[in-house]
This record gives sequence, structure tokens and C-alpha cells, in this order.
Amino acid sequence: MRDAWKKRPFRLTPYRPGETLAPVMQVTPEGGFYVQTYFDVTPFSPSQRYLAATRLPFQDRMPVLGDAAEVCVIDLEEQTIQSVYSTRCWGFQTGANVHWGATDRRLYANDVIGDAAVCVRIDLETRETRAFAGPLYSIAPDESCVIGFPHEQRDVTQLGYGVPPKEPGNPRRLPPGAATDEGIWRTDLRTNEKTLLVSLADVAARVPSAPPRPGGAYYFWHSKFNRQGTRVMQVLRYLHPQMPATVNPMVFTFNPDGSDIRFAQGGAGSERLPVWGASGGHPNWHADGVHVLRHMKADGVAKSRYWQFRFDGSETRCLSGKIEGRGHPSIEPRGRFIVTDQRQKGEDGARMEIRLVDLAAEEERIVCGIPTIDPSKYPDSVFRVDGHPAWSRDFTKVCFQAAPHGARQLFIADVAEIVAG
Repeated sequence: MRDAWKKRPFRLTPYRPGETLAPVMQVTPEGGFYVQTYFDVTPFSPSQRYLAATRLPFQDRMPVLGDAAEVCVIDLEEQTIQSVYSTRCWGFQTGANVHWGATDRRLYANDVIGDAAVCVRIDLETRETRAFAGPLYSIAPDESCVIGFPHEQRDVTQLGYGVPPKEPGNPRRLPPGAATDEGIWRTDLRTNEKTLLVSLADVAARVPSAPPRPGGAYYFWHSKFNRQGTRVMQVLRYLHPQMPATVNPMVFTFNPDGSDIRFAQGGAGSERLPVWGASGGHPNWHADGVHVLRHMKADGVAKSRYWQFRFDGSETRCLSGKIEGRGHPSIEPRGRFIVTDQRQKGEDGARMEIRLVDLAAEEERIVCGIPTIDPSKYPDSVFRVDGHPAWSRDFTKVCFQAAPHGARQLFIADVAEIVAG
């Protein structure tokens, strides 16, 4: 790892001052390829002084096992960056899956230890690291445990989120059906005990209707604790050779101990939201920890809309019949503002737009538009750069990704004045 733990100064750079809806700063230095974890994982530390990021070794070819990325900490006050860990477990879309613990002291990421991709803890005070028994996709807010589906199987349903394979294009697949011995693993961060929290069979049994084509295999995808630590949201996918483009994502929730598994998207008697098909994308917890936000096509409407439903599938409602649902949406605690992204392609190349939706006014505004990588110039869309806008912990700023000069960088938009209105 280059310059391990050495702080390197750089300048946070305003992006087109006075030309964007809200002030925007580039917060990573030139000369590298940087990503944050995902649109639902804040890169801001608990104090909000620091930002966590993954520095990729390259951005124009698929990685193989052994290619290493760097876990980085950016000090927004000192305007410094330091590499604190080198990892062999990373992807173009979620980096090394870096999460903050309950304080500014610890970072969590993934690495390949032996033959498995597992969670690692980085103590920023002592500089000690520790590997755990299971994988990390989401961390409990109280830092008691991590949960996750094996990273070795993520690339089966979509590239860019799992561990690089020994041979590109050859991830480990599951047999048809829903496995009883594979699923979401819980690793206790105090005892390092790894247990199967819920199996694929446990959740697949709660799908309200049979798949339109039998013989496919179930996989887990996105796992997420709510902010309160009281519930886990889980995406279940169904992969069939004759249904390769859809992966049929469905949203479930369950208690942190794996009990009370509920089909969330429009259950409890609602027939408006579909069970099967590719009509929805990118679910996220509402900041209230009770509801889920997702953009979906429903009720025969051609365009996607923003829908909200309770964790048990009740209280399903469309948040706006006027505004099209898009991108990677996140909603703040009052339920008024949604931040999301939209990649546009124009005559001058691809552009990443960060959009702010005011549900009270039923108005969508472009916070900024920044040039980004055009995925059509690469052999696979895995090389794309989505904005993945993530709120700060006080919901006054948004961190996102773009590539104004062809290299992945992180930016922060200060939307405090807008959301205070």
C-alpha cells in the first residue's frame, strides 16, 4: 500500500461556484479513482469531520483476485487523505464496502483472508486491524454485528459488487431452488461468532406467488439495517436462464434476530405493486426506520413512480403521481425531500445529474450536473459511474460520485439552505 497511514494534503476544490443549485466541492484529490460505498451507506463519520472512501487501482478492466484497492480516510477540516488499509475484496460499484462504526475510531471493510471474503476492522487510533469470520454488507448501528450474503456469490446476479474472482466471469453459483444452508450470515463483533441469520429457503418461502418460470435459483442481494437497528431490509433475487435480464428483485424485512420475515412491497392485501418482473429498483429504508422507499411501475402506469410502504407491506402509497421515479433514491426524516441521481447522455458526452425532489411542492430540481464516464465506451456496464448520492448524518449535505476528467471522484453538495426551506 502506498504511503500507508501517511497524511497527504490536498485542496478541496469548489466545482463551478455560482453555477449550481447548491455549493458543490470536489473532496478527493486528482490522480486517483475514488468511490464511496453505496447510496444508502453514508461515507460521513459519526462526527461528520471525516469521509470514508475506496481508492481503486484502475477503472478500465475487470479485477481478478489479488488486485488490491485502498481504504482511505479524508479529513474534511485538515484537507488531508490517508490510506489506512489495503484490500483484495472490492468492486467498481461499492468499493471495499467501507462502513463507519458507532464512533470515528473504527472503520469496517472486507478483505480476502484465506479463501473467504470477510469483514475486517481498522482501528484508526491504534492502527490495529482484525479479521472476522463472516462477510460485511451492513453493520448494526450500535456496532454489535455485521451481516451479509457471501461476496463470492454477488457477481452471479450482477457484476461490480462482490469479490474479484480468480478467473473473470466464473463466480461460484448455487444450485436451482432456494438453499437451506446459505443466506445472510451474522457475525458478532464482540465474540466473532458467525451464524446463519436467515437462509434463502426461509425468505423464498414467503414469496406470495410461484415464479413464472420454475427451475431458477434464488440469491440474496442488498441487506440493510435501518438507522434504528430494529429491522433489516433484504432484497431477494431469482435468476433463471430464460429470465437473465430481470433477476426479479423483491423486498423483504425481518427482525435483527432473523424472525418475523415479511414480504414488504405492497403486501398485506395490496395488489398494486408487482411481485415478479423488473419493474422496480433500488429500495432504501426511509429515515424513520419504519417505511421503505422504492421507485416502481405499478397500476398500469408506464413510468416509474416513488412508492413508500411499511416494513410489513401495509400503508402502500405513491408519493407523487407527477414526478418520475429514478436512480438511487434516499429520503430524509421528515419525508419531504428525496435525493437521487440520473445519468444523461448528450452531444458532449455523459453527465451525472444529482436531483432533489421536493414532495411537498411536487417539484424536482437539478442540484448539479457533472461529466462522468460513458459506459457505452466500455465492454460492460459494470464500468459505469453512478452518482450513488448519500445523505450526511444531519441530512444537510449529499456526497456523490462523478468523473469530470475521466477519473472517478467524490463530491459534496451542501443543500442545507434548500432543505431548511
